[in-house]
Amino acid sequence: MAGRVEGKVAFITGAARGQGRSHAVRLAQEGADIIAIDICKPIADDMLIPASTPEDLAETADLVKGLNRRVVTAEVDVRDCDALKAAVDSGVEQLGRLDIIVANAGIGNGGDTLDKTTEKDWQDMIDINLSGVWKSVKAGVPHLLEGGRGGSIVLTSSVGGLKAYPHCGNYVAAKHGVVGLMRSFAVELGQHMIRVNSVHPTHVNTPMVMNDGTFKMFRPDLENPGPDDMAPICQLFHTLPIPWVEPEDISNAVLFLASDESRYITGLTLPVDAGSCLK
Repeated sequence: MAGRVEGKVAFITGAARGQGRSHAVRLAQEGADIIAIDICKPIADDMLIPASTPEDLAETADLVKGLNRRVVTAEVDVRDCDALKAAVDSGVEQLGRLDIIVANAGIGNGGDTLDKTTEKDWQDMIDINLSGVWKSVKAGVPHLLEGGRGGSIVLTSSVGGLKAYPHCGNYVAAKHGVVGLMRSFAVELGQHMIRVNSVHPTHVNTPMVMNDGTFKMFRPDLENPGPDDMAPICQLFHTLPIPWVEPEDISNAVLFLASDESRYITGLTLPVDAGSCLK
């Protein structure tokens, strides 16, 4: 079925690569124009995961344009409320409306137990993965209300937003918080036919997982571990016999929640987890 979000405009954070890029492309394939933002630089000097770049965001834009859809991009930190508002306002001015918000931007850091987690690692995680989600939705909601057509908001949480894992308690806390945001927004905005749901990916084949820091965290017993070394450990998390899912698997869930196929679904936590929540 083509055109499932035809004529709509979607605001997507963390759109330079990984899941965010995949969401932009998938929604564009189904007819949406895109407002795509990403920080496009490291948030700190000591981040284990390589940062996205302006070139990554430009590539996302080229992919959307290649589908004959319009796209507006901006380099924005989701911790910056004013910059977020300016980017969304500009995008809506250029594209004419807003119908969908996908608050996807996030970071991953971990390795320590909560009692040994540094205050900086805690604060960066909460500021980006929780407060940044709130700020992103806050920036877009006025345009959804002004449009008077309802809308769909999709928040990226995690399997870690539904159950706990050791050595990443700051991430687990933030992603559980996203569920609280989702449910509160759903209750507050439901009267306007604005639906709010969350997706909960397991490991996804993106740079956030596929990097040397994550390989070493999963396989500290090896000197130079790679994806093949990590795969058996990742598969243990799942009921289905796979180590990870692909970005498009999450994008298909986002598309469903953004489309009218889910027009009466709100307040839902939707795992895309290969059965991880069953364990």
